[in-house]
Amino acid sequence: MSYILFIYCGTLFFESLFVWVGKNILQSEGRLEYFSTGSGDTTMAYISWLVQGTLTIVGVLIWSFLDRKRPSYNQLFYWFIVILRMYLVLQLFIYGFAKIFKGQFPGPSLTRLLQPIGEMSPMGLAWTYMGHSEGFNMFVGCMEVLGGLLLIPRKTITLGAIVTTGVMLQVLMMNLFYDIPVKLFSAHLMMMALVIFMADWKRCKQVFIKNETAHAINYYKISEDSHYKKMVFWSKIILVLILCSALSYSGYQREHTYGDKREKPALYGIWEADTFVKNNDTLPPLITDATRWRYLIIDRKGHATLQFMNDQKKRMTLHIDTIKEQLTLYEGEWELSDNFTYMHSDDALHIKGKLYGDTLDIRLKAKDLRDFELITRDFHWINETPYNK
Repeated sequence: MSYILFIYCGTLFFESLFVWVGKNILQSEGRLEYFSTGSGDTTMAYISWLVQGTLTIVGVLIWSFLDRKRPSYNQLFYWFIVILRMYLVLQLFIYGFAKIFKGQFPGPSLTRLLQPIGEMSPMGLAWTYMGHSEGFNMFVGCMEVLGGLLLIPRKTITLGAIVTTGVMLQVLMMNLFYDIPVKLFSAHLMMMALVIFMADWKRCKQVFIKNETAHAINYYKISEDSHYKKMVFWSKIILVLILCSALSYSGYQREHTYGDKREKPALYGIWEADTFVKNNDTLPPLITDATRWRYLIIDRKGHATLQFMNDQKKRMTLHIDTIKEQLTLYEGEWELSDNFTYMHSDDALHIKGKLYGDTLDIRLKAKDLRDFELITRDFHWINETPYNK
C-alpha cells in the first residue's frame, strides 16, 4: 500500500525527505532529484523504497502494540485486497494492451538492423527480441490482460493471482537479467499478486499438495443488499469496457503513429554512400575515416541517422520537401533550411549541399532490406534442420 501511495505522492510530499536521507544517512553520490528518463530504478527510487520499508515496519509495530486486543481485521483486509486488485488490473491492462497493439516493443529500427549484436546493450537485445515478433507480443499481452480480467470477479481471484504471479515473474526475471530498469516496479507487482494468492493459500495447499477436499470459501461481505451487489457488478462491467476501449484506442493510435504500422517518411530506407565528395575531394571508403558517411538512415519522419565509416553514429534532424526536392539536414540546435538538393530514383539517391561549412556531393544506393533475414525469415512448421544463423 505504501508503495502505491509513494508512487503518486512521493514527488509532491516526500522529495525533501528522500533527499535528506540520501545525503545525510546513505551519503549517496547518486542524482538526488526526481527526473523523467523512463527508468524506475533511479537513486531516488531506491531511497523511496528504503523509506517506505522503514515506515511500514515501524507503523506495523506501533499499530500491533496499540491495537493488540483486536482479534481480526476482516473489513480492513477486504479493502486492502480490493485496492491491490484494482491497481494490478490497471497495470496489467496498460502493459497488456501496449503489447497487443505492439506499442511497447516496436520492430527493430533500421539503425538497429545495422548494429552488430556484440554492440547491443542487454536491454537493447531484449527489446529487439521482443519487437521482432508481433505474434509473441500479442500472446504475452493477452496473458497479462487475462490475469487482470481474472482478478476482477471475486470467484476467480485466486486463479487470477496465479496467472499474474507467473506473468510478472517472467517480466521480473527479464528485467533483472537483461538490466532493464523496471526492476523495482515489476517486483512489487509480482509481490502484490503473491499477497492476493496467499489469502487463499490454505485451500490451494489442500487441493494441490495434500490432495484433500477444500471447503468453499466464506467471503467477507460488505453488504447483503441485492441493489448494492447489482451496482458493484455493473460498475465493474462498465469500468472494464471503458478501460479496454480507451487502451485499445490509445494503443491503435500509438501503433499507427510511432509503431510498426506508422506511415513511412519520404526516402525511407538505408542509403549506403557509394561516392562521397567533400570540398571537391573524393574520399575513399576507409573504415578509419570518421568524417565520410557510410550510411544515411531514414526511418522516422523528422529524423535521420548518419553512420560514418568508423561506425560512429550521429542523430540528425531531417526535413524533406518532396516537391522542391530539397533536404534540410542539421544537428541539435542548428537551424538550417534547405541546405541540400536531391535527386531520387528507386534505388539511388544523389544529394548535394553544405553541412558544417563543407560542400558535399554524395551518391547513395539503397540497401535491400530483404537482405536482413531477421525481418524476412518466415514461420515454418517443418524444419528438417535447425536454421540458426
